[in-house]
Amino acid sequence: MKLRKVTAASAAVFALALTATACGGDDSGDKGDSGSGGGDKITIGIKFDQPGLGQKTPQGYAGFDVDVATYVAKKLGYDEDQIEWKESKSADRETMLQRGDVDFIAATYSITPERQEKVDFAGPYLLAHQDVLVRADDDSIKSPEDLNNKKLCSVTGSTSAQNVKEKLAPKAQLQEYPTYSACLTGLQNGAIDALTTDDSILAGYAAQEQFKGKFKLGGFKMTNENYGIGVKKGSDLKAKINDALEAMVSDGSWEKAVKDNFGPANYKNEPAPKIGDIKS
Repeated sequence: MKLRKVTAASAAVFALALTATACGGDDSGDKGDSGSGGGDKITIGIKFDQPGLGQKTPQGYAGFDVDVATYVAKKLGYDEDQIEWKESKSADRETMLQRGDVDFIAATYSITPERQEKVDFAGPYLLAHQDVLVRADDDSIKSPEDLNNKKLCSVTGSTSAQNVKEKLAPKAQLQEYPTYSACLTGLQNGAIDALTTDDSILAGYAAQEQFKGKFKLGGFKMTNENYGIGVKKGSDLKAKINDALEAMVSDGSWEKAVKDNFGPANYKNEPAPKIGDIKS
């Protein structure tokens, strides 16, 4: 009888374990394949420090990438309060996806062949270009060549300013500042003449309340930057996100997000790119 009682107890424990597993008790599965809806939350990587694109504020999270990611999440079956936002710094993005720290990343993430070897991309959802930001009253910089003998700022470690010096304006005087905000302060007080990086990033900074009307974009389109949404290699989320991006364009939400986030900077954005159309 004792043996029979032990066996019955063991069977009961085993049945409980099976029930817990079926109810999602084991959350060690691949996050990259989640997102079909019905889950408790979805984890999305964004930038926390880029105004107009991805910024953490006292009121929450704001920016074009945030708007795109929120729309996509809703199409995947997640309400805004089910989103967990995670900071995705540029150097960490591939690792975060490969480890499954996030379900997807929307963080000014340019699609490149090198990155495509490590992760998959949905999109692109925005075609940006390397450009310059100058003071609104400065009419001396009308082409990239006019940057010769001008003080050109970019953040430490960026290749943007070096690209200009090597290919377009060899006499440009490069100035490295620790942050874009520091470059903007230098631009405002005349310590530098121009700031260079992606036009979307420049527009986001220029659209901040304290800078409205003080700067303008050059409109030079020196490179193509195809922003995509990164997912883990082989994830079935790629196709679902592409469907969501197409819906965002067709129902007008994409255009509204552009105007809401970049409008104050008079950003002349490209039309919404077609899925899979990557401009070299």
